[in-house]
Amino acid sequence: MLQFSRVALLSAATSLVVPFSGHAQEASQDPSSQTSIINGAAGVPADLTSGGDYSASDVSVLPPIVVVAEPPAPARPRTYAPASTPAPATGGAPGTAEQGSEATVAGDPGARGIFTLGELDQIGGSVITNKTMWTYNKNTLDQALSIVPGVTMQNTGGSRNERDIFVRGFNRYRVPLYMDGVRLYLPADNRLDYNRFLTPDLSEIQVQKGYVSVLDGPGGMGGAINMVSRRPTKPLEIEARTGFEFDGDLGSLAVWNGYAFTGTRQKHYYAQVSGTIRDQDHWWMSEDFDPVLRANEDGGARNHSNAKDWRLNAKFGITPNATDEYSFNYTKQSGDKSAPLHVKGQVVQGPRYWSWPYWDMQSAAWLSKTKLGNKSYVKTNAYYNTFDNLLSSYDDASYTTQEGFRTFNSYYQDYAYGGSVEFGTDLMPMNTFKTAVHYRRDDHKEWSHDAPDGSNFVEPVQENVEDTWSVAAENTFHATSRLDFIGGIAFNQLEVVQAQDYDDGLFNYPTSTTHAFDYQGGAIYSYSDTGKLHATVSDRTRFPTMFERFSTRFGLVDPNPDLGPERAINYEIGASDTLFNNTVKLSGAVFYSDLKDSIQPVYVSSSGSTAIQNQNIDGTYKGVEFSVDWTINKRLRVGGNYTYLNRDFDYETKGAKPEGTPQHEGFVYLAWDATDKLTITPNLELASSRYSLITSSSSSLLSGALPRTPNYASLGSYALVNLQAEYRYSDTVTVGLGATNLLDQNYELTEGFPEAGRMFYANLKATF
Repeated sequence: MLQFSRVALLSAATSLVVPFSGHAQEASQDPSSQTSIINGAAGVPADLTSGGDYSASDVSVLPPIVVVAEPPAPARPRTYAPASTPAPATGGAPGTAEQGSEATVAGDPGARGIFTLGELDQIGGSVITNKTMWTYNKNTLDQALSIVPGVTMQNTGGSRNERDIFVRGFNRYRVPLYMDGVRLYLPADNRLDYNRFLTPDLSEIQVQKGYVSVLDGPGGMGGAINMVSRRPTKPLEIEARTGFEFDGDLGSLAVWNGYAFTGTRQKHYYAQVSGTIRDQDHWWMSEDFDPVLRANEDGGARNHSNAKDWRLNAKFGITPNATDEYSFNYTKQSGDKSAPLHVKGQVVQGPRYWSWPYWDMQSAAWLSKTKLGNKSYVKTNAYYNTFDNLLSSYDDASYTTQEGFRTFNSYYQDYAYGGSVEFGTDLMPMNTFKTAVHYRRDDHKEWSHDAPDGSNFVEPVQENVEDTWSVAAENTFHATSRLDFIGGIAFNQLEVVQAQDYDDGLFNYPTSTTHAFDYQGGAIYSYSDTGKLHATVSDRTRFPTMFERFSTRFGLVDPNPDLGPERAINYEIGASDTLFNNTVKLSGAVFYSDLKDSIQPVYVSSSGSTAIQNQNIDGTYKGVEFSVDWTINKRLRVGGNYTYLNRDFDYETKGAKPEGTPQHEGFVYLAWDATDKLTITPNLELASSRYSLITSSSSSLLSGALPRTPNYASLGSYALVNLQAEYRYSDTVTVGLGATNLLDQNYELTEGFPEAGRMFYANLKATF
């Protein structure tokens, strides 16, 4: 939801609220940009910042809620610079206030180690800080997103062992994923596994919901997620972490996490390198799990739940003056994983003994921002991404031979290159105008070696090539010192240059070019110094993937080459305020999404039986989000959030239901500073039941006329109690001890695939 009080979730440690928003955080880099139309003369726009955006009171009038987790005030006194004190410029000398003073931390995200060049233009939504991820022991992307209001974590189940997310009902196909503003996209199917992305080296995660600026590029139909890396803040900066996760009976080590960072911030440049790793031998099942098919799962350590992931990030930037920045970034991540089996035995699709020997991505990117005079700016980026993975299918649970039917080695080899240019100006009085152009080419290659232990035949390489263009414009009209109107429009085009497949021979699908317009607008009214009302509407489109149009999924799905693009019109009305001497933070929103031609699996009659086919159907999503945070006294804070979501589609098949999302979901926390050094944080994650297609019976469909009604299980209701105790041994060393799912609840998000039971962890962090 487009929350605009960055306080919906507070950390275990303190309720520090950081008054900044999106790219407007860069305002402190240019003292001249400190003037706003609210603090200055009405109708006179402020100067643009070096990043091209206004202060929080101007263009970014809907700052996102932020999941903050700063440590409580130490015993020694702290000094605070006056609010009017300008923060040092980007190219300021090391050792100044930007390296940690409270004034700078409040105003300059760069001073907090945020790589601002990699942020998306964000209007509303949420931000998860690095400290919050540490506090709640959220070491993967899906784990971190699970505590954000409006976001639901989901296990895709089956043999793929992937983690998906829903943002207000929109899944990973409809919510683009970015790394430092560069989109991560798989052109064949875009089935990104959110569990493969690690979080310790991130400064923050931006979450946009409903309203995604057209300036960010195409595809933001239901939201967007951006992983933002760090940037050094000191002449010499070092951080190291290690962490261990243990079984619920403390019998063995299940997971090891490690992270190291070093960097330097000098007057005219910065450089850094970091690495993070997560080595998972297994995760532990609840003691309440009752084995059904012991060959697949007998309890204790979850069979075939091992995975290993690591990521390397390197960055070099030049800051020739107080307003400009040029940065080259390189990221390499590698992973391998197995896939747990259905605990009851999967009948639909049959048992699949799959593993991924490698799941690798890398990216090289150039990002820049340059101020043009006093009223304009230009931003650029250019990138080259690669994605390679191998899926191996075996004969049986020994995972040793590949001789029989449906055993194979399937290879994916992708690359993408592209870039964007954004220009902004406030030359027109009372207006801020921005425009952007995006281009991207995606090239996907795949081939398969069937029954590799018994055959030498390897399929020829099949290649799919797509070109995507987007041209967007956005204008903010500052009607008064308290009222802003924002509107945007974009033209998007997808050209399928080449589309190949193999079926007893290499063949080509027809190529095509599809285009669509996107529209959005909003009004934001500041009725007081702390309170705001907003209303927004965003009309966005998404093009189908090759997988959605042509894949048969081993004969279970009828292809639909005529599948068209889908569209969602997202409406939202919301408010936020800070009450009772800044001790209570409230924010809430009502949202409604009108879906046209949504791409959904539909059950159809096919050759005398029931099959699944992706079709364009209409539907609606509607719901409410609410967040509250209360600082009771200097040592005790409580808060949380609640989301109600209802999804409905115009299914032709009677009894078909949306899968994977609960109607009710919430998060509640309490942070108690027991001493100046010790913070104890219990928290509770809540969700009602959700529907999941039953795949363990002889048929996933009920009896009756064709097409038959799907057979669902209602599951996933949980109340997970978690606890962390954080002890700050010194200014540089912190220890965290805790437990997840402390009551050892046995629950499932997908039928036949239980989630982890009670686990304990111990973390150590040192910063210099």
